[in-house]
Amino acid sequence: MNKQTSETRMDRHLSTFYLALLLLATVALGNAQTSLTVDSHDITVLLNTNETFVVFANELLPNDVQVTLGTDSEDHLSLDPSSFTYPAGSTQNQSVVITGRSAGYVKVIADSDAANKEIVKDVFVRVTVAKSRALIYTSIVFGWVYFVAWSVSFYPQIWINYRRKSVEGLNFDFLALNIVGFTLYSMFNCGLYFIEDLQAEYEVRHPLGVNPVMLNDVVFSLHAMFATCITILQCFFYQRAQQRVSFIAYGILAIFAVVVIVSAGLAGGSVIHWLDFLYYASYVKLTITIIKYVPQALMNYRRKSTSGWSIGNILLDFTGGTLSMLQMILNAHNYDDWVSIFGDPTKFGLGLFSVLFDIFFMLQHYVFYRHSRESSSSDLTTVTEAPNRSNESQSDVTTEKY
Repeated sequence: MNKQTSETRMDRHLSTFYLALLLLATVALGNAQTSLTVDSHDITVLLNTNETFVVFANELLPNDVQVTLGTDSEDHLSLDPSSFTYPAGSTQNQSVVITGRSAGYVKVIADSDAANKEIVKDVFVRVTVAKSRALIYTSIVFGWVYFVAWSVSFYPQIWINYRRKSVEGLNFDFLALNIVGFTLYSMFNCGLYFIEDLQAEYEVRHPLGVNPVMLNDVVFSLHAMFATCITILQCFFYQRAQQRVSFIAYGILAIFAVVVIVSAGLAGGSVIHWLDFLYYASYVKLTITIIKYVPQALMNYRRKSTSGWSIGNILLDFTGGTLSMLQMILNAHNYDDWVSIFGDPTKFGLGLFSVLFDIFFMLQHYVFYRHSRESSSSDLTTVTEAPNRSNESQSDVTTEKY
């Protein structure tokens, strides 16, 4: 009996001990996950107007937390309150009022004592102080218009190839560079948009940043790749004369392939992160954007004609590129952010470079080779007359479309 009683007591003690351990583990886990956060990490406020964000706890705090809000620029906005104490065990929300003082981009960051730094690390807000709401809406409209213009720009070339049943006049080097460029662009966008490991690495490198890839970027790049593939398929089925991809283009593509393969190997061997591989792929895409129009411009020059090369493609690309640059200038003015253009001119420079090429193509089409275009057999309809049949009836005249 005594033995059974002793075993029962021991079992109870063990059960109590295990329960205590479980409770301690639960409390420790709860404390590790408890933190303060905000209802929105991105806010736009106009000059001399107010916007509010809310600080709240995702779990009850075990002790009071002193929160001090600071910014990376003191001139652009003011905060009320700039510091407060979030009480332990409270479910209340702390509202903070932002007042815009001067246009620009500002990061609001929370700080606390050493023991509570982890609790306030998610309290940050990216604030955009704008001069005009009308300019914000105008920028959005520009963005959608150039997105549509660039997306539609692939189809005039596809249509003219189908109508003529010929791809003569369309440079194959341009197509080869284009498909490689858009494939790499799609890899970059899909990687950062869909793969969580890459998103986590980007967040580690840019803790207060925002993912630069949005859904419309993914849709555009995949659609561009699809449309380019259709154009390439047309080259296999339609009349193409002696056109082919040049050895120079093969050499350039081989260099790009080496860069991509070596980068992928380094990423696979954990020498670099896969995010770095995507960056290297994007650099190749940027290089292709700079050089891809050169083969077509040279081909038009040598043929002294733009027949077979769709001017619709160029007009839409020019529209998209112009609106893209106008949007950047508009945003730079509205947010007083001229550094984004002149401090890091890559994006604006690439847009300007493409627009200048579009202007050159328009000059080739409408000015330099206008007469050649009007008389070219690659235009809509060619009427030919059989030899020694000049006195025949009009019904013997052949009308050929290609």
